[in-house]
Amino acid sequence: MVQLKFKPNEYINLRMLLRTIGWLLMVLTGFMAFPLVTAVIYGDSEIKPILISMAITLGCGMGLMSLRPKSKDMGKREAIMLTSLTWVILSLFGMLPFLLCGTHKSVTDAFFETMSGFTTTGASVLDSLQYVPHSLLLWRCLLQWIGGLGIILFTLAIVPMLNNKGGMLMFNEEVTGITHDKLRPRVSNTAKSLWSIYISLTIACILLLWISQMNLFEAICHGLSTMSTGGFSTSDMSVRDWNSPYIIIILTVFMFIGGVNFNLIFASVYGDWKRLIRNDAFKWFCFTILLGYVVFTVSIIGKHHVHSWQEATIIPLFQSVSILSSTGLVVPHFSHWGAVPYVVMLIFMAVGGCAGSTSGGAKIDRFIIFFKFLKNEMYRTMYPSSVRTVTVNGKGTSYVIVMKVLAFLALYFLVIFVGGFLLTVLGVDFSDSFYYALSCISNAGMGTEVQGGGTCFALIPDAAKWILSFIMLTGRLELYTILLLFTPAFWKK
Repeated sequence: MVQLKFKPNEYINLRMLLRTIGWLLMVLTGFMAFPLVTAVIYGDSEIKPILISMAITLGCGMGLMSLRPKSKDMGKREAIMLTSLTWVILSLFGMLPFLLCGTHKSVTDAFFETMSGFTTTGASVLDSLQYVPHSLLLWRCLLQWIGGLGIILFTLAIVPMLNNKGGMLMFNEEVTGITHDKLRPRVSNTAKSLWSIYISLTIACILLLWISQMNLFEAICHGLSTMSTGGFSTSDMSVRDWNSPYIIIILTVFMFIGGVNFNLIFASVYGDWKRLIRNDAFKWFCFTILLGYVVFTVSIIGKHHVHSWQEATIIPLFQSVSILSSTGLVVPHFSHWGAVPYVVMLIFMAVGGCAGSTSGGAKIDRFIIFFKFLKNEMYRTMYPSSVRTVTVNGKGTSYVIVMKVLAFLALYFLVIFVGGFLLTVLGVDFSDSFYYALSCISNAGMGTEVQGGGTCFALIPDAAKWILSFIMLTGRLELYTILLLFTPAFWKK
């Protein structure tokens, strides 16, 4: 068996790791059938490039699956390596349709677009979607939908052989959040439950959009990108192209659901509404959205930008939910709303939705723990002998978790600082550099056109695109899974 040795009796089960990646490539090949069918239906000329992409992915997947490891055991190290490698390798294969169809002229652009899709960031290097074929428009949105819950989680649901300790470790590395609770005794059943809810909500969103001005194709694409809180669209004007209050309301509802912990949604589906209502993160998620709504409404009224009832009611709410859930859809003339809404937007991008959701950001759960910890420390400054515990959902939070949250937030903003610095060195405007770093690590994907200027993603240097791709991946897998690979501690016992 092929093994990487670190110390006596300490190995990485490389064959099992590669065999699992083979399974994932097979799953990706299956998903490529959807744009293929779309190309046939619409008579696109991209049938042959998509078939070639499928053949390459299928061949490599079957080759890796032919490996026969002596042991199926995978530990923490394998789980971290597998999760990190999977997202990179699947992005390399997922970019093939873009590259072979010619919509993206370079490997850099194709990889950036694919990584942006898988991580549900929604940043694009395409200047216009007008001449992009239907098959690739669907592929962009499908990538986001796959990445919303994660392709590893999907594979855990359909491949029984991964229902072991290694599967649970992979589950923990891909699913966002501070702690990871299983809904079912077996990890595969947990994955199936989460995906069942995800698919059902996506279908509901698609059907509700279809009965509006959207045709079926447009409804499918927007349903996929909305439920995953990704933000890709089929139009350069995004949802503004339809100018429909009904569509805005539907998207707002499902972006909101996408920002909620799926464990809570699961509990609600089975009648346990109290668990949802009593959850601190959910309550603060709702309160933060309401706060953003009030700020945005007051700002547009103060700037005299109200020309219809929608602009004073559903538009500010839509914008608040879109930013906090990291979907990244922006209404026209947002830059005219003033400086305060722009600052709120930056804060919302950093905070993000609830842990265990499809949204990005540092997650509102961590900020709850952070601010409660600060409150306790300030109290202890006055009363040093007092003993206070950070309580969440009525339960005490261990000191280990509190320290982990503090370390995460410190590392989160450190990545933004380092990323912004590197982009500045590469020639990107100073303010744009740090904005891009924040936008990508939070998986919001909003470009600097939101602030009324700046350089779009298509015009930044190739080296900057690779850095931002890395930052997107780091944000989606919540820092540690990626950054641990660059520490000496990972490579020794």
